[in-house]
Formats: sequence, structure tokens, C-alpha cells
Amino acid sequence: MAKTTHPLAAARSARGLTGVDLARGVRAAAQRRGLRSGVDKQRVWKWEVEGVKPDAASQAYIAEALGLPADAVDPQTWPHWLPGATAGVVELGPASTVPALREAFQATMDHTRRRIVVSAVSSTALLALAGTWAQPGSTAPAHDEPLDDASLADGDEIDRLEQATALFTSQATENRMRTISVLEALLQSVTDLLDERRHGARGMARLHALAARLASEVGWHRFDVSRHEEAARYWIGGLHSTHELGDIDAGAGLLSDLAYQASWRNRPKTAADLLRRALSRARHPAAQSLLQLRLARALAVLGDRQGTLRALAAADRLLSMPAADPVPSWCSWHSTADLAVDSGQALLDLGETRRAHQLMREGQAELPASRVKTLGVFTTYRARSYLELGEPERAAAAATEALDLALRIGAPRCVTLVRELTPRFAKFPNAQGVPELLARAAA
Repeated sequence: MAKTTHPLAAARSARGLTGVDLARGVRAAAQRRGLRSGVDKQRVWKWEVEGVKPDAASQAYIAEALGLPADAVDPQTWPHWLPGATAGVVELGPASTVPALREAFQATMDHTRRRIVVSAVSSTALLALAGTWAQPGSTAPAHDEPLDDASLADGDEIDRLEQATALFTSQATENRMRTISVLEALLQSVTDLLDERRHGARGMARLHALAARLASEVGWHRFDVSRHEEAARYWIGGLHSTHELGDIDAGAGLLSDLAYQASWRNRPKTAADLLRRALSRARHPAAQSLLQLRLARALAVLGDRQGTLRALAAADRLLSMPAADPVPSWCSWHSTADLAVDSGQALLDLGETRRAHQLMREGQAELPASRVKTLGVFTTYRARSYLELGEPERAAAAATEALDLALRIGAPRCVTLVRELTPRFAKFPNAQGVPELLARAAA
């Protein structure tokens, strides 16, 4: 088992504090609020050594005792909001892609070996990375250069990698779970070639484009099976690759993936902040439309009605806006069906149940048959809207349909969505289809 220093111990030691000093500071912070805290050095030891998680109030007191601002505290991500806990998140810069991707591979190895490591990516680290990316002029594409004979030979190797990547990333959803090991091997090969740096500028650009695409694919696989720290690492590696490549819209897409994950993990503020940074530089109207739609979803959860409606209106307007350039591949699937369903989900969070249900129903009807996993997610959303309308029979039918579909195609994320919805059926134990749904979801 790998031995690691807990971020709290590192932050405390960096300030010259003992466990007794920190406990005293925590008690003083509580007292300043007219409260009492029973924290002592034994409690600090349990936090640092046994991995006991302090409650939200204690985390606020810890921040104050360490001299940190109150807004640094993110109780859900303990201990990764602490200073020094972001170690391993590579800063954007020249030749930063390979180290960032190596971090992603290492996170996967750590998971496979069941090692206990501090490898989570905090909201603070993500926002700092996104802030660097969003700075004007921060992305500079490499200048093209003539190819010599060695570069021409390397081109054949890159051709084969591109062909294999196109083949395995175009597999049907049902086959994706079985081909992930091939995608990982392709990404490893691309990373090794980038590390060798024996290609001309055009060859390196092609490799960076491959790295970004493969990192996105592998990240989504990790996300689907709830290995979130690994997903974030791969998407960060992809962001580095787009940064070196100079592909701003592709970088905005990877920030959007990280924001989607933040929303999924109930961190809507982080999601909204990431999306605003992505929107500050995204160029293509279709990319901007999807970013605005995801921003609307995050703002709706935060209860920002006006902000949600503005973002939805922008997403609608931008989706139909003509553009001279092709739609970026990461959002080429974005359509009026997605706009309708996600708009409905945002309105549902704002309490506009009937309009939300209508939009979800219309969007699902427009969805192409090829997008079967998205259909499962949308059907779960529709089940939730039926519950909001007080129609448990229809909700149970929709949730059962989504569960059957998710199990058939091997989509763990969709299964999780249905299972998270089932507690809301508890008040309708005798409604048609509910007992069967609850039994299936619990199996």
C-alpha cells in the first residue's frame, strides 16, 4: 500500500502548526461564532491518519485556523480543497500534454492496483486550470515546417493510428464497453510518440488531435462507470493537447465535459464557472449553443431563474446560427432534440413542470435511433417529469423502459440515474408498475 501524506497534515506543517495548535485554532474559530467545538489532537489525528471526514462546520473552522479564505472551503471535495492537495495537476504550457496524460495513466494504474492515493482533482484546481486556458492569447498553435524523409515515414505510422482511432471511436454504443482497452492502448501509443518529439510540426499536430480525441473517449468511459477522478484526469490531458494544438473550440469542449461531470456530482457552481470560462473563448455557434445549454442546467439547479432563461434563449439562437466552419466533432451531435430535452430539465428544476414535460416529450421524439444511450438518459428525465406531475404509473413505465435499455446496451450511468430516481416512488407503493420497477432496480 502506498503511503501518502494527508493534505491536512501537509497544510498544517507548512504553517508550522502541530496537531495541538490546529485543534486550538479550530476551537477558537468556533468560539468566535459563539459556538463550542470539542476538537482535540486526537480528533486531528483521526482526520489525518484514519481518514475521518470532518463535517462542513469543522472544515470551515479548519480553513480559518489555517488562514484560508472562507470561499476556499468545498466540503464535498474534502480534503482536496486544501492547499497542496492539487499536486499532480499539470499546468498548461509548452510540452505539457505528455505529463498530463501520464498522470491520467497513473491514476488508472493506482485504481487497478487498489492503492490508496490522494489523486482527486479539486474544484479549485479545475478552475485555476480553466482560468489559465481562458486567458486571451494563451493558446499558440505550432508553426508548420517542411517534412524531411523521417517525418514522411512517421506519417505512415500516424496514418495507421488515425485509421484505428476512427474505427474504434465509431463503434455502436453496445460495443464501446468492449473496446475501451483498445482505445487506451491507442492513447498510450500516441502519448509515447508525442514524448519522442521526432516528428515535424504537422505530424505533432496530428498526434495532438488524436490524443485529445482519445482522451475524451477514455474519459467518458471512466465517467460512465463512476471512476470520476480518472475521467477528470483524462479530460485534463485532452485539454492540454488541444492547448498545444491551438484548437480553442476543442478545448472548450473538454472544459464542457468537466463541467458536465461537476453538475452530475452535484457541484453546479463549479460547473457554471467552468462553462463561463469555456464560453469566453469558444468560437463556433454550435459549440457556444451547447455550452449555454449546459450553463442553463447548472444555473437552474442554483435557482438562478433569469440566468437560466437567458442561457436557454442564447442556446436556441446560437444553434440555428449559420457558420462558415464545420461544426466541431465534439458537439456535432447537438441538435434541437437535445435543446428541447435539456431545456425541459432546466425548467423542471425551476418548477415549471408541465412545460418541462412537453419539451422533454418533443425532444425525445426527435432523437435519432442511433443515439441509444442518450435515449436512456432522456427517458429517465421523462420519468422524473411524470413524477413531478403526480403520474406514478407513467413514471414507472418510463423508468422501467430506461432501465431495460441501459442494461441491454451496458450503460452503467443510465442505470445509476434510474436507481437514484427510485426513492421518489416510495410514496406510490401500489401504483401500477412501481413494485416491479423497485424490484428490478434493486437487483
